[in-house]
Amino acid sequence: MWYNSILETIGHTPLVKLNKVASETKATVLVKVEFLNPGNSIKDRIALKMIDDAEAKGLLKPGSTIIEGTSGNTGLGLAIVAAVRGYKCIFTTTDKQSKEKVDMLKALGAEVVVCPTNVEPEDHRSYYSVAKRLSEEIPNSFYPNQYDNLSNTQAHYESTGPEIWEQTDGKVTHYVAGMGTGGTITGTAKYLKEKNDAIKVIGVDSIGSVYKSYFHTGEFDKSQIAPYITEGIGEDIIPGNIDFSYVDEVIQCPDKDAMLTTRRLAREEGLFVGGSCGAAVWGALEYAKQKKLTENDVMVVILPDSGSRYVSKIYNDEWMKSHGFMN
Repeated sequence: MWYNSILETIGHTPLVKLNKVASETKATVLVKVEFLNPGNSIKDRIALKMIDDAEAKGLLKPGSTIIEGTSGNTGLGLAIVAAVRGYKCIFTTTDKQSKEKVDMLKALGAEVVVCPTNVEPEDHRSYYSVAKRLSEEIPNSFYPNQYDNLSNTQAHYESTGPEIWEQTDGKVTHYVAGMGTGGTITGTAKYLKEKNDAIKVIGVDSIGSVYKSYFHTGEFDKSQIAPYITEGIGEDIIPGNIDFSYVDEVIQCPDKDAMLTTRRLAREEGLFVGGSCGAAVWGALEYAKQKKLTENDVMVVILPDSGSRYVSKIYNDEWMKSHGFMN
C-alpha cells in the first residue's frame, strides 16, 4: 500500500499509555502522539483543512501566496501543504520561538518575518498585525488566520474527536488539551460531548495568559497578561475558535513544571515532545490528583508536537539553568 502524497498520512495518530510518569494516579492516562504527523505536530490537521476549505471557496488559486501568523507548527503544516499543492508561503512569528522552528519553515521554502513578542496584539509590529498587513499588500494572497478561521475547530471535530472515541472504544472519561488558538480543545470536545456529555474537558493554560480568568469571569482581563516561556499555549486575545461552553475546567501550568514534565516524558516514557506537551500532561495529572480519579477513569491527553523543535531550549541544560528551571 502507498499514499498519493504525504498529505494522506495526516491524522490517525496512536494513543499510548503513560506508565512511569502517571504512576501516582489510578486512572488510565493515554496520550495522543501528534508528533507522528508528517510535520511533527497536530497543526498539520488544521493546515490541510484550512487549505482544502479555501480551495473549495475559490480563495486560493494557482500561484497564490499563503500568509499566516504562526508560532511555528501551523506554519510547518501549511508549508507542507503548500509544497504539495504549489503555493508560496510567508509566515510571521515571534522572537520567542525556537530557532529550529524558523529554520524548518525556511527548509520547506517559506519566507519568515520575525516580530517582537512583548507588544500588544494591536501594535503594528505584532506578528498578528504584520501578517494581516502583508495579506492586504500582496496580491493573490490568502490569510488563513488560524485564530478565527473555524476550519481549525472543524478539523478536530472531523478527525481528532472521532479518532479518540474509536481508539478508546468510547471509554474516554476525560479529555485534556492545551489551549492556544482554541481549535484543538473546542472541536474535539464538541465531538466527544455529542457522543457522551458526561466526558469532562480540561483546558491547560499558561500563567500569563488570559484564558483562565476569562473562563471563570467571562471578562477579558488585560492585567492577567504577562510574559511566559511555554510555546504554543495561552493567548493575549480571545480567538474565534475557543468556545468555553465545551470546557469544564481550566488549569494553569507554571513554565517550570511544563519544562520538567517535558523532560520526564522523554527520559521515562521515550516520548520526545515539546513544552506544551509537558504542560498538558502536568495539568492532566494535577487534575487527576485534585479530583481523585479512579481506575474507572480513562484520560486522553493531547501531545501536540515534537521535541526536535526545542533541542536548543528545553533539552539544553544551560538554557534550563538560565531560566531557573534547573540548578
